[in-house]
Amino acid sequence: MKSLLSVLLFFILFSTNALAQSQVVKGIITDKQSETPLIGATIEWMGEPSTGTTTDAEGYFRLENIPVGRQAFRISYIGYNGITIPNVVVTAGKEVVLDVALEESYEELSEVVVTANAEKDKPINEMATVSARTFSLEEVNRYSGGRSDVARLAGSFAGVATADDSRNDIVIRGNSPTGVLWRLEGIPIPNPNHFSTLGTTGGPVSALNSNLLSNSDFLTSAFPAEYGNALAGVFDLGFRNGNRDKYEFMVQTAAFTGFEAMAEGPINKEKVVLLSWVRAIPLSL
Repeated sequence: MKSLLSVLLFFILFSTNALAQSQVVKGIITDKQSETPLIGATIEWMGEPSTGTTTDAEGYFRLENIPVGRQAFRISYIGYNGITIPNVVVTAGKEVVLDVALEESYEELSEVVVTANAEKDKPINEMATVSARTFSLEEVNRYSGGRSDVARLAGSFAGVATADDSRNDIVIRGNSPTGVLWRLEGIPIPNPNHFSTLGTTGGPVSALNSNLLSNSDFLTSAFPAEYGNALAGVFDLGFRNGNRDKYEFMVQTAAFTGFEAMAEGPINKEKVVLLSWVRAIPLSL
């Protein structure tokens, strides 16, 4: 009887462990320019054996039973440039959400020559984008010594420096840190840091939880017309979307950033998403 119970216990533990080694990968695929969802786009897990799916009428996709670990995914759509996303970290405790924007593919045709009277005191392209960098949440978390702070990651870019390790002020090409414009969801914010000093845009601890942020844009010169009041640089941040299918909770603590708790999930049948967080900074600071 004891041997039979041991065998049953072994199979229960084995099946539970096997189920924990896979996870769901989901997200939305949109057009990069118009931000409209792409219907029927293909996403493929580049594993053995490979598996894939297509997006629904709202551009959402869902891949189940993806093994835990670092995985790669290939995304393609007719008339668009396909992309491959490597090193996607899949963990057993949280579903992976991939928000991907595809660019339209263009074919080179025969040249067309257009002549016009040019005004030499104006540039050809008034909305030219230079000295701009986009980075993701994973880059922020993987940056050594960054303390999950987007400002400390920006300090590693060319032409950018930080004052010292105790603060995250951003110095761009020798300009004052107060010349950096911070924007969150299109709204200018004065200082996104705890324990900040009056008249600065930096501080010892960032008030922004990196787990809530989506891809961020960092510009160091030649700002587009939508940005104003910026002398040194622009930091344009955005919130990510919460899980639209199930409730998820996260708690983490660190010696420097303190205690953090987050909850996300749908709050009604129309899939309205809730995404909230709480942070407590250690009193030792």
